[in-house]
Amino acid sequence: MSSLYVVVGAGATGAATALLLARAGERVRLVTRRGAGPVHPLIERIAADATDPVRLAGLASGAAALVNCAMPPYHRWPEEFPALAAGLLGAAERTGAGYVMLGNVYGYGPVDGPFTEDLPLRPSSVKGEVRARIWADALAAHRAGRVRATEVRAGDFLGAGAVSPFTLLVAAPVLAGRPVAYPGDPDAAHSWTYTGDAARALVAAARDERSWGRAWHVPSASHAPARELAVRLARLAGAPAPRLDRMSTGALAGAARADAVMAEVPEMLYLYDRPALIDSTATETALGLPPATPLDTALAETAAR
Repeated sequence: MSSLYVVVGAGATGAATALLLARAGERVRLVTRRGAGPVHPLIERIAADATDPVRLAGLASGAAALVNCAMPPYHRWPEEFPALAAGLLGAAERTGAGYVMLGNVYGYGPVDGPFTEDLPLRPSSVKGEVRARIWADALAAHRAGRVRATEVRAGDFLGAGAVSPFTLLVAAPVLAGRPVAYPGDPDAAHSWTYTGDAARALVAAARDERSWGRAWHVPSASHAPARELAVRLARLAGAPAPRLDRMSTGALAGAARADAVMAEVPEMLYLYDRPALIDSTATETALGLPPATPLDTALAETAAR
């Protein structure tokens, strides 16, 4: 007998999660503000405000898990994320559905060496503080016995519809044969997450009783520097060899003044001006995930977006 899963958010990872569950024969309610998302016989697309825990609880009644893949606009996190997270947590508490959060590594702050799930959360940015607080609230509810909660943490995304510094600032100019100005060290090793791998990790966490009460890292499609990814992307797409340079401090300041999203980049530079590597050993071992998707698959989807 199939189970019901409620997925909130139909971005690249939310859509991939809903499809993965539906293709496995599970019933899915996909909740967005406008009722958007992929079409599948087992996916019920619903327009609703996820900040309303009563409305969301009605939709999540009887669900095995409530999977949060939603987020506000990047530059509106401090104002809008707390209410969204509170709505989802409240709905999970009201219904008894497992609560699975899609997160990232912002909450750790700068780290010397790989990111591992046992590291303390010591955010050094506004957005990191938001992420850390959301998880702290969910974990407190879990420890109090009010909910079963877990967080699946990803790196910067690759894949169809993925949004990340690489897809926004590197992929488009590379594919167009234009020079690239990268806000960070283009030769620093970096962990990249394929959206499909994030979906697989979310589903695995939702189905495994061992997942509750802690965080898990998504296996990375690559730990290659941005420059190497740009070269591989150009080769796959038949584009000219990329010209990738580090964005100057002045250019970044100018971009930040001109664009609200770029204004959020400077506080996150610690993730891009030195190696930022995510260790997913625990996830692969305990949750039994298959190896990460080959990088060229993720880049081919990125090129076709």
